[in-house]
Amino acid sequence: MTQGELLEIDGSFGEGGGSILRIGAAFSILFKRPIRIKNIRANRPKPGLRLQHLKGLKTLSVLTNSILSECEIGTTQITLYPNQLIKSKMKVEVGTAGNIGLLLQPIQIACLGFKKPEKIEILINGGGTFGKYAPSLNYLQQVTYNIFRNHGFNIEVDILNHGFYPKGGAKVRCTIYPPKSIKPIKLTKLGKVALIQGEIISTNHLINKKVCERIKKSAEFQLNKNLGIEAKINFKYVNSLSPGVGLSLWAFSDTGAIISSGTILGERNISSEELGIIAANKIISYIKKGIPVDNYLSDQLIPFMAFFEEPSKMKVLEVTNHTRTNLELIKFFLDRNYQVTNEKSHFIIKLE
Repeated sequence: MTQGELLEIDGSFGEGGGSILRIGAAFSILFKRPIRIKNIRANRPKPGLRLQHLKGLKTLSVLTNSILSECEIGTTQITLYPNQLIKSKMKVEVGTAGNIGLLLQPIQIACLGFKKPEKIEILINGGGTFGKYAPSLNYLQQVTYNIFRNHGFNIEVDILNHGFYPKGGAKVRCTIYPPKSIKPIKLTKLGKVALIQGEIISTNHLINKKVCERIKKSAEFQLNKNLGIEAKINFKYVNSLSPGVGLSLWAFSDTGAIISSGTILGERNISSEELGIIAANKIISYIKKGIPVDNYLSDQLIPFMAFFEEPSKMKVLEVTNHTRTNLELIKFFLDRNYQVTNEKSHFIIKLE
C-alpha cells in the first residue's frame, strides 16, 4: 500500500465542481499520493457526489485495489489511499443516465501510469452516452481518444446501446491499453482542414420528424457557405429508453490537430435546423481563428500534459474554468509550473 502524507484538497476551489474530484482521485492513483477531498462540488446546486461520480470513484478503487472511504450520493468528503494492483476486466452497473464519459475520465487518467496488464476492459451497463455539460462518447471516440492515440495512449470504445437522459440504459465496452511510451502535447497550429466530418445520433422516437436529416442539411449548408469545405456528416436512429438527439462535428488537420464543435444536444425550444447551425458555427469559429484545441478538449489534455515530464503546450480560443482548475490541481501533486499567455485572439497554455 502506498505510504505518504495525506494530501488535503478543498473541492470548492476554482470551478468547484466534479472535475476536482475526478482529476484529484486519478492523480492520487497516478502519483501514488493518498488524498482527502472535502467540500465536494460545493459550487453546484446539488453539492456532493452524484451517481456518475460515485460510480467512477468506486470503479477506480476496485480496479486498483485502493481504499476508498465510505461514500454515497450526496457525500461531501472522501479519502482515497491508492494502490496499483490492477484488474484486467470489470463490470459497472449504472442505474440512471449518469454520463459514461465522466465515469471513465479518472480511470483513463490513472491508467497512464500502469505497466500491466496490457489491456483493461470495462463493461458498462446503464448510464448515458450523451449528457448535458459532458462529452458524448462519439466526441471522445473521434476527438479526445484520437488525440491520445496520436500521442501513444490507446483507448477504444464500443457503443452497444446509446443512452439519453433521464433513463439512460446504455451498454458500452471500453478497452484501455496502458501506454508503453507517450509523446508530449504540442498543439499550437491548426494547419489545413480539407474535410469536416460529424455524427448525429437520434432515438427512434424522433424518426418521423426526420430530425437527423434536417440537422445534417442545415449544418452542411452553413459549413459550405462559411468555409467552402466539404462536409461528410453521418447520422443514425437508435433504440433508447428515453428520447434524445446529440451530435458532434470534427475535422482532422494536416498538423495532427483535431478540432471540433464539442457535443451539441437537442432541446425542446431549439429546432433541428437551429441545432445544425449551432454546431456548424462552433467549429467554423475555431477554424477561422486557426485554433487547434477546442474548449472541451483543453481541460481533458491537462492531466496528459502533467504526466509527461517534457514541456507541453497548446493553443486555445479561451481558458475555461475547468482548464484553470485542472492546471491548479497539478500543483498539489507535482513541482511544475504552468503559464497562460493571452495573445489577443487566443491563449497559449504551457506546462514546463
